[in-house]
Amino acid sequence: MKSIVAGAAYFAIVFAVGFALGTIRVLGLAPATGETVAVLIEGPFILGASWLACGFVIRRFIIPPDTSSRLIMGAAALGLLLGAETLLGVFGFGQTLADVIARYATLAGALGLAGQVLFGLFPLMRQRHAG
Repeated sequence: MKSIVAGAAYFAIVFAVGFALGTIRVLGLAPATGETVAVLIEGPFILGASWLACGFVIRRFIIPPDTSSRLIMGAAALGLLLGAETLLGVFGFGQTLADVIARYATLAGALGLAGQVLFGLFPLMRQRHAG
């Protein structure tokens, strides 16, 4: 249960940072560089913030370094992130569920999804690193 709560906290921190960075990407970077380049520019910043947030949450919630605890934390965070992104697309931007899913077939969408998968794996990856 503690790993699920930690995953929710990890998600919340990264979602807030991602919302801010995503706004900058969509309103500032993408019109000037194109969507794919904007995602490539944003990626290292959100992944760096995710790595730091992951370490903070692991220390705060004292998540043990065993594989199952870390996978549960990452899976909970990733599930919440994908769910929130879907809800934001449908209710915030008026997209259909098919539109949200089709976005992953674009290069920018695939790059974003790859970053999200890394986000979900960070708790496991931090298993071997000091908090």
